Amino acid sequence: MKQIGRLHVLTDITLQNRFSHLDLTEMAISGGADTIQYRQKCGSTREMIEVAREMKSICSKAGITFIVNDRIDIALAVKADGIHLGQDDFPAPLARELLGRERIIGGSAGSVEEARKCLSEGVDYIGFGPVYTTTSKGDAGPAVGIEIMKQVSGEIPLPIIAIGGVSPENTPDVIRAGAHGIAVISAICCQGDPELATRTLHRALNEFRS
Repeated sequence: MKQIGRLHVLTDITLQNRFSHLDLTEMAISGGADTIQYRQKCGSTREMIEVAREMKSICSKAGITFIVNDRIDIALAVKADGIHLGQDDFPAPLARELLGRERIIGGSAGSVEEARKCLSEGVDYIGFGPVYTTTSKGDAGPAVGIEIMKQVSGEIPLPIIAIGGVSPENTPDVIRAGAHGIAVISAICCQGDPELATRTLHRALNEFRS
């Protein structure tokens, strides 16, 4: 049985440049994150492999799941624990052929229909959102709201990870609505103290376990 984490931190150096991917990885793990996702949309493939390899090493030593966003070539190169794919990214069934049955594949969905599609394609978990308004992802659609997320978590027999505008204040609401966990970008990466920010989210998540 694959263990899907409950606190996913997506590292990002586009929204901020104070901390590197490696800095964010170490601080998020220290703060209680159980899944790190490498999110890098541009740059040389060689450099991305080098960074991802170091991130994977940090995660492996800590016993933390390491996921690569979108780039299956990077995931394969560094033997990542899994990959997260958007609706327009690499097809999940083909990713499964390349990665095998043991690796984790996550899919993004912003509607009930997209969540059903993810389920039919054999993903292991669904990143659903944006639940709330977010500026972290330029390609994010309008906020879907907590009621739609509740519908998805009730219908889809997969772990649902809420993403988009998730904060310590609204984490209890998404967990009550059936989310397995949360995924964050700016709520960690853009804070003055990412470790403290992670710890605060971790506390909110575990105080309101479903």
